Amino acid sequence: MEKEKDKKDAKKKPVPKRQRVSLGEYLHGVRTEIKKVVWPTKKEMGSFTVVVVLACTFFSIMFFAVDYVVLTALKTVLNINLM
Repeated sequence: MEKEKDKKDAKKKPVPKRQRVSLGEYLHGVRTEIKKVVWPTKKEMGSFTVVVVLACTFFSIMFFAVDYVVLTALKTVLNINLM
């Protein structure tokens, strides 16, 4: 048992403390990372927008349909009549 415990202890590595960076260094790092970003073209952005709008429309219709079916089923089972 001691050997297994020693193996587990040997696998653990000490976690180094994070150094605080100044605001200027942070913003410099952000600027460096932003330069690496590959931005979409206008054509890609248009197609992405269409996909998002269609997906939102599809899911809103599906949620409405499920809500309507569940509400109708509950009204039938509980014998609720509104107006």
